[in-house]
Amino acid sequence: RMVCALNMFDETEKRGDNVDYAKLGELFGVPMIPTTFTTGRGVELLFHIIINMYEGLDFLDANGNLDPEVAEGIKQWHEQYSKSEKGQPDHEEDFASGVKPKHNVFRHIHINHGTYIEEGIKAIQGEIKKEEGLRHKYSTRYLAIKLLEKDKDTEQLIKATTAHPEAIIAARDKAMADVMKYTHEDSETAIMDAKYGFIHGALQEAGYKTGTERDTYQVTHLIDSIITNKYVGFPIFILMLWVMFEATFSLGQYPMGWIESGVDWIGSVISERMMDGPIKDMLVDGVIGGVGSVIVFLPQILILYFFISFMEDSGYMSRAAFIMDKLMHKMGLHGKSFIPLIMGFGCNVPAVMATRTIESRRSRLITMLILPLMSCSARFPIYIMIIGTMFAPQYRSSIMMSLYVIGIIMAVIMSRLFSKTLFKGEDTPFVMELPPYRFPTAKAIARHTWQKGKEYLKKMGGIILVASIVVWALGYFPHNENLTREQQQEQSYIGMIGHAIEPVFKAQGFDWKLDVGLISGVGAKEIVASTMGILYHSDDAAEEGSEQAYSHLYSQMTADGITPLTAYCFLLFVLLYFPCIATIAAIKGETGSWRWAAFAAAYTTCIAWIVSALVYQVGSIFI
Repeated sequence: RMVCALNMFDETEKRGDNVDYAKLGELFGVPMIPTTFTTGRGVELLFHIIINMYEGLDFLDANGNLDPEVAEGIKQWHEQYSKSEKGQPDHEEDFASGVKPKHNVFRHIHINHGTYIEEGIKAIQGEIKKEEGLRHKYSTRYLAIKLLEKDKDTEQLIKATTAHPEAIIAARDKAMADVMKYTHEDSETAIMDAKYGFIHGALQEAGYKTGTERDTYQVTHLIDSIITNKYVGFPIFILMLWVMFEATFSLGQYPMGWIESGVDWIGSVISERMMDGPIKDMLVDGVIGGVGSVIVFLPQILILYFFISFMEDSGYMSRAAFIMDKLMHKMGLHGKSFIPLIMGFGCNVPAVMATRTIESRRSRLITMLILPLMSCSARFPIYIMIIGTMFAPQYRSSIMMSLYVIGIIMAVIMSRLFSKTLFKGEDTPFVMELPPYRFPTAKAIARHTWQKGKEYLKKMGGIILVASIVVWALGYFPHNENLTREQQQEQSYIGMIGHAIEPVFKAQGFDWKLDVGLISGVGAKEIVASTMGILYHSDDAAEEGSEQAYSHLYSQMTADGITPLTAYCFLLFVLLYFPCIATIAAIKGETGSWRWAAFAAAYTTCIAWIVSALVYQVGSIFI
């Protein structure tokens, strides 16, 4: 049983549309309740109807009497359906006494798909009904229709749960051939046409007419004439990204300073009150130095996701996909590829999973392979840490913007290369709906923003905490109390690892600490920031404010010979290299093969090495 919420009904009324939703519900056999979720209008009635439909509750109060408001709402609703069904209206005394209403307006309906499709459905049903394991678990008509629609999941279900799937598939193939022979269209299209024909007829019978009043769609068309303009649309998109990054840096500095002060205070308290030893060092240098160096970026993460949520909920993200469609096709990709690529700026893992909406396997694979080049939010703490440390405030937003642009450019180049070599072929046109612009509610944006912030905090208490302790331990042992902090790190296990791989990154100008940071980021990119926090942690007194924290880290890095050019090349490497383990697993899961997952890991790391080395070597000539 279902109840349908006709949401955004206020827009229908503003536009002056006409529709008899009671009649519509009768025709579909599903109750239809007008609602406006932003204001809560109709939501309470919706829940009352759901409960009444499913459980047949009488809504009695503690004294056994029906709640007056509930009774009135249900009465009005059922009276509408009583009239639309040409029956006798329910009497008020029926509600007052708690009697279950007579008219549930729920009925099982079958869409008539036409003679040849219906004959095919019956033939397939006949074979399915021979399988006891299927007929008692699923609607045989549903399975037959899904088979005629060439649904892969249903085919797999048939093959996995039946003793003789070949008979069912053979009946399906014969039915499809008959439909093509007599109607000159494939069964999938014929079923779709029948469904839309039913919808069109139901709307006509329900008296649907579009209103003529000025509405949000007219305002939308006006804004779209500017936003999606082929000349100014893309510059506006770039400008919005720049504003987002500028706000992230400028507004995020203040709360970042507060958190920084809090972290330093906790570290100083532990330092003063605990006895010297490995436990104290682990808490101060490992946990506080590692996790604390990453958690301070929570305000920037929240600000970034605030902007992303606003763009998504307002309807602008769909326009961004439309703007990028032409570029997508030049890249050799389907327009739908832009949606997963945009999601990749948040997290590559769900973005990889989102590629399953792309019908073309060719575009799906190319999209998955270039997704790691999108700057996910896990890289964001590294960007903020290095950019805030090594670059002046007036250049930070531009440096951040350049990283995102370079990631997009590299994605364009690689997708073009893949489409010309590994995956040749043409794609289908891109069609998508552009919803009207709406000003998002504060509640929705707050919920989306906090959800991302909560995920970030969970990582702090999970993989980042564990990795920080591991990195600290590698830098602490074998321990020699007579050595300075820098000497201890040099002679520790982590120093040995760093010096062993240092020649690999000599072309980029990286020192062994940066090399270790890159290796640690294979598990999760945030670990790079926590590793840097541990390796460059100092026993000096705590600084106050984010700018002072940047200044403190700057002195530590420059003392090791790190220049702004080296720092920028390090950021380029972080941008382009090895996706995190979760992304690799997601690619394997979606492709069903480790081959493509390993290829993604290998080629991105090679590109990162080449690009960062090239920029450093060329930059060294001029700087």
